[in-house]
Amino acid sequence: MELAESLRLSWRSIRSHKLRSTLTTLGIVIGVAAVITFVTLGTSLRADVLGQVGADRTPNVYVWAGPEGEEGGPGAGSQPVFTASDVDALRNVSGVESVVPRGVVPTAAISAGGETVAQRQVIATSPSYFDDGAFVEGRAFRQGSREVVLNQQAASLFEPSVNVGQNVTLRLASGDSVEAEVVGLLNGSSGGGAFEGLGGSQPLVFVPTDPFYRTTVESPTTGESQRVYPTLTVVAEDFAAVPEVKAGAQSYLANESDASRLVPDDYAFSVQTDQDLVDRIEELLNTLTNFITGIAVISLVVGSIGIANIMLVSVTERTKEIGIMKSVGAQNRDILQLFLLESVMLGLLGAVVGIPVGIGGAYAAGEYIGLSLVLPYEWFAIAVAVGILVGVVAGLYPAWNAAKTDPIDALRYE
Repeated sequence: MELAESLRLSWRSIRSHKLRSTLTTLGIVIGVAAVITFVTLGTSLRADVLGQVGADRTPNVYVWAGPEGEEGGPGAGSQPVFTASDVDALRNVSGVESVVPRGVVPTAAISAGGETVAQRQVIATSPSYFDDGAFVEGRAFRQGSREVVLNQQAASLFEPSVNVGQNVTLRLASGDSVEAEVVGLLNGSSGGGAFEGLGGSQPLVFVPTDPFYRTTVESPTTGESQRVYPTLTVVAEDFAAVPEVKAGAQSYLANESDASRLVPDDYAFSVQTDQDLVDRIEELLNTLTNFITGIAVISLVVGSIGIANIMLVSVTERTKEIGIMKSVGAQNRDILQLFLLESVMLGLLGAVVGIPVGIGGAYAAGEYIGLSLVLPYEWFAIAVAVGILVGVVAGLYPAWNAAKTDPIDALRYE
C-alpha cells in the first residue's frame, strides 16, 4: 500500500472519532505545552539577565558576608563587618581601581513639595558608585554634603516629580528628620546594581556615607571607631585583572582584615564577579527547567498510554476491515504501516497543538511579570520529534497486533 494512501486512511480514522482523538492527544498537548512554556520563560529570563549584565558590564567584584549555605541574591543575609580600614586596604590590592562601600540607612518616609511617601530605606555609598552616563540630569553627590541622588522611579513617586535643585526631607527610622538637596536624577535603567537586584525598577534613593551613614564599630586593628559596611563593590582596573582582584580580595579578607575578626562563626565571605552571578542564575534556571521537564515527561507517558489504549480499541473495532484488506492482497507490513501512521499522527497532532498552547502560556506569564519573550525555536523541533517518538512507541504494539491478525478469523469477527 502506498504511503499516501495509508496517510489518507489514518487521517480519515482520526477524523471519524474527533472527540476521542482530541481526548487521546490531551496528555501530549499538556506535556509539550508545559515544557514549551517553562523553556520559553527560562530562555527569556536568561536573555534578559545576560542583556542587563552584559549591556553595562563592568569589572566588578561583589563582596559580602552572609550565613554559610545561604541561598539568594548578592548581599543576602549580609552583616556589617567591613570597616573603613578594610576599604582602604582593599584599595591597595593589586589590580584594584576603587572600592565602593554600600550601607543602608533605615528610614520611614521621604517628603518633597508638601507630599510624603513611605520609603523603607535609602542607600549610603560613595560618589564613585555612579557612572558618568547614568544621569539624565545633575551630578553625583559630594561626600560630607547633605545631598541625595534619586532614580527616576523614586522621583516619580511625587506629583509633580522631584527635580534637581529641590529639597527633600528624609524621615529616619530613629525619628530624626534630615533635609537634603536633590543633585542628580538617574535614568530609569541605572542605579540598580547587583545588590539592588537586577532590573532597576524599584525606587532608589542614594545618599553619601558622610554624614548619613552612622553604623560604626571599634576596629580590631586600630582600636578606633569606624564606619562598618555590609557590602563592598571592588572595581578592577580592567576585565583581565578581575581574577587577580578576586583572589587578592579573598586572601586579604581571610587573613588580615577587620572583617575576619568581626564576622560571626557561622558566616562566610562571598566574593563574586558578574560572570559568577550569571552562572548562578543560569544554574538555577537549568534546575527549574529540568524539574518542570521531569513533570512534563509524566504527562507524556500518560499521553502515550492513552494513545496505545485507543489504538488497541481501534484495532478491535476494525478487525473485519483488516480481514477485508488482507483478503484483497494487503500485506502485514501494510497493516502495520496503517496503524503505526495513525498513532504517529496522534502524537504529532498533540505536539503541534501543544507548541502554540505553550507559547500562549509563556506569553501570559511574561506579560504578568514584564518579561520580553525569546522563543527557543530548537525546542519546537524537539517537541515535534518527541510527539513522533511517543506515537511510534505507543502505536508499535497495537500495529504489530493488527498486522498479525489472521484474515479468516478477522472476517468471522462480529
